[in-house]
Amino acid sequence: MEDIIAEFISYLRVERASAELTVEAYEHDLAIYLRYLTNPAFGCPIAPAHGFSQVTRTVVVDFERYLKDGLHYAPSTMARILSALKTFHKFLVREGYATANPTETVGLPRKPQHLPDVLSVQQACRMIDLFCGDTPRELRDRAILEVLYGCGLRVSELCGLDVDRVHLSDGFLLVMGKGSKERVVPVSGAAERALRVYLSEGRPHLARATQPTSAVFLNARGGRLTRQAVHALVRKAGQAIGVDDLHPHTLRHSCATHMLEGGADLRVIQDMLGHADISTTQIYTHVQRAHLVEEYLHAHPRAH
Repeated sequence: MEDIIAEFISYLRVERASAELTVEAYEHDLAIYLRYLTNPAFGCPIAPAHGFSQVTRTVVVDFERYLKDGLHYAPSTMARILSALKTFHKFLVREGYATANPTETVGLPRKPQHLPDVLSVQQACRMIDLFCGDTPRELRDRAILEVLYGCGLRVSELCGLDVDRVHLSDGFLLVMGKGSKERVVPVSGAAERALRVYLSEGRPHLARATQPTSAVFLNARGGRLTRQAVHALVRKAGQAIGVDDLHPHTLRHSCATHMLEGGADLRVIQDMLGHADISTTQIYTHVQRAHLVEEYLHAHPRAH
């Protein structure tokens, strides 16, 4: 059964060109599933010699109950794992390892919709303006914050950005997003200026001749900056303005929300953020409505 999972993981990497984080999530979730199916303590009627063909809808429903009552997983985590199982069992049927998909009629747990946290425009500008130094690292850090907020990049996209993908004269970045899909992201104003200064005055001092790299954002050793380093920078920036545990994705959310409030079309924001489904982008309209109610309660003389 492990060899079939390995084949599926290879399919994700090669044929679907899934992001490495996505592949790792599938590996983690299917490992939990396999342990459940093959552990006699759970009472599953699955013999490893017969593979996944013996899995029935009842087994999947029992596994879902185990995730909830045994592992105490949140609905969002359960939904992710069950979604992974659905993809996996479709693969099994297509490749001839099973004749039926036991997950076909199993619904996903309803996930509570949480509105994304966003900074105010004033908070975002104040945070970035605190990074006004002129050392190579300070120029890099300001450029990172400007690009995260000004372009709405995911942290993985920012870390994966290469110099030959930066077209400042034409006002855009070529960004490799989820599923190895490339998109054009406009860059102008403060983000463009910060990137231009960093690339001309900061990056050359961080680069190492002995360790050449095409990465835009470099660490102190001249290598590509990691996601963990960007998370640490953003957390530090948040603390400087009194916002605890600030995440890079919050700057992405803030970018989208502030664009919407400024009158940008939802489809434009969808393209810029690289959302495959417009419904993913529509959550920002809820943020805007929440902000409208808040402003009304604060400002209207007859709101109370």
